[in-house]
Amino acid sequence: MEKLSYDAIVIGGGLAGLMAAHEIAVNGYKVAVISKVFPTRSHSSSAEGGIAAYIEENSDPNDNPDYMSYDTIKGGDYLVDQDAAELLSMRSGEIVRIMESWGTLFNRQPDGRVAVRYFGGQTYPRTRFVGDKTGMALLHALFQRVSGLDNIDFYNEWFSLDLVRDDKRIVGVVAMEMKSMNPVFFKAKAIVMATGGMGMLYAHSTNAYINTGDGYSMALRAGAALKDPEFVQFHPTALYPSDILISEAARGEGAILINNKGERFMQRYAPKKLDLAPRDIVSRSIITEIREGRGFPGGYVGLDLRHLGEEYIKERLALAYEAALSFSGVDATKEPIPVRPAQHYYMGGIDVDITGMNSDLIGLFAAGEAACVSVHGANRLGSNSLLETLVFGRETGRAVAKFLESHTEDSNSLDNEVDKIVDDAYKYTKSESGVHFGEILNKLRNVMWDEVGIYRDEDHLKDAISQINQLREMSKTMYVTDKSKTYNTEFFNALELRNMLDLAIVIAQSALNRKESRGAHFRTDYPQRDDDNWLKHTISYLKGNTVEITYKPVRMTKWKPEPRVY
Repeated sequence: MEKLSYDAIVIGGGLAGLMAAHEIAVNGYKVAVISKVFPTRSHSSSAEGGIAAYIEENSDPNDNPDYMSYDTIKGGDYLVDQDAAELLSMRSGEIVRIMESWGTLFNRQPDGRVAVRYFGGQTYPRTRFVGDKTGMALLHALFQRVSGLDNIDFYNEWFSLDLVRDDKRIVGVVAMEMKSMNPVFFKAKAIVMATGGMGMLYAHSTNAYINTGDGYSMALRAGAALKDPEFVQFHPTALYPSDILISEAARGEGAILINNKGERFMQRYAPKKLDLAPRDIVSRSIITEIREGRGFPGGYVGLDLRHLGEEYIKERLALAYEAALSFSGVDATKEPIPVRPAQHYYMGGIDVDITGMNSDLIGLFAAGEAACVSVHGANRLGSNSLLETLVFGRETGRAVAKFLESHTEDSNSLDNEVDKIVDDAYKYTKSESGVHFGEILNKLRNVMWDEVGIYRDEDHLKDAISQINQLREMSKTMYVTDKSKTYNTEFFNALELRNMLDLAIVIAQSALNRKESRGAHFRTDYPQRDDDNWLKHTISYLKGNTVEITYKPVRMTKWKPEPRVY
């Protein structure tokens, strides 16, 4: 098997991965970026509404970084590590200025300053934007920047199989070129997991098909923990029936949610913030309206933009207008857009500190949605995700560069372990009987949506765990019908399913263990937040078929928990 050596490897070519790679490279180290897709097709490009930032000369005069930190902490239902939230706020203005200098053309106010809009849970408006295509604009600017660095090599359309470890030290990753299906052992002293989210675990998700939780599961199999894996965010406004995201920017610009009686129903659930309450509250409110018979036939509510005017909608919310027209046949200037909640984001992730470093495995780092720095806690505020990718992508890249200064040792020969990783992957092409992977995938996605979704309880979670374990057992003999060795997408889909099954059991077991409701984790049998017993992070390991769970305290600096009222 071919072997390639680098100082560091970044798995994932989205905003977090590219920013980490940039920081490692400008410090003089050689970096490989391994991505399932071409970097500008990463899921970061789908982030629409904007990037949160406090900019002193361009913010409400009453606003300050502490208010931004507080909003993030309250929005996360006090499961946020407060030093992480403070760092996010302090770095936010600087990051926006950097991205602007690298070519991101933010919308402007009439006086020339960067434009700003409200997003859910914000005391003052802080969301900077490029229409409703902000992620795409940021990603293209950053990719252009890193493409000019000659010590970064890109391996696009490569699939990472598993991490390679030497005792407690990560020494590389085995990846496979998707075109030729040839495996390569990439050796490195440090690896950054920047593999994004896991939306394909759910039957309804706004995520791209590439978001299958690969990084989480590779880390679990290598022996690293996930932090707070039970916390899954559901976005309130996915287009019905396609589940394409209708950005929170629409509500930030003044769109309102209505039921089949024409009522602005958020007045019942969040009388102060209304439609701009945090996403967990709005999603549960929509589901309640539908369950109590006030939704529209098919199970959705309306997002009404009509009062904003045709010109304004087409200028400021072009993507939302185009999506509704193309995929639901709805002209948003004339009728409400049909929307319902769908899985959107994962607050859980690989357990890392504020620098992106994992403590279980030497040389393992993570950034972006793949990581849990604990900056989002139990619920992420809109427009904080783009900010997190860049702020903590940069922090992680700098931490890797510092790590490489003092870690120069080489690893032992690990040919047997590398060969086993490849053999385990190829077994799906050799099996001729059992269950087709597609059948298992469909069952898994429905189980997660029905049993580990917006509303949870003990009976449904136990049933989910039982079903997931059955599916994990079935997957041992699953097969693919395509046996070709060139761009065999069915084969790679089976590998993704293996990752999804590993992650699913950790999510379900962690959700069962947390006997309270907090943020996006809502237990109908434990409907109240319980700070006395559950103000702590879940730390979950996967040991074979067993999920082992411990807990650790939330880092508090200034703000004590208080009732979360909007």
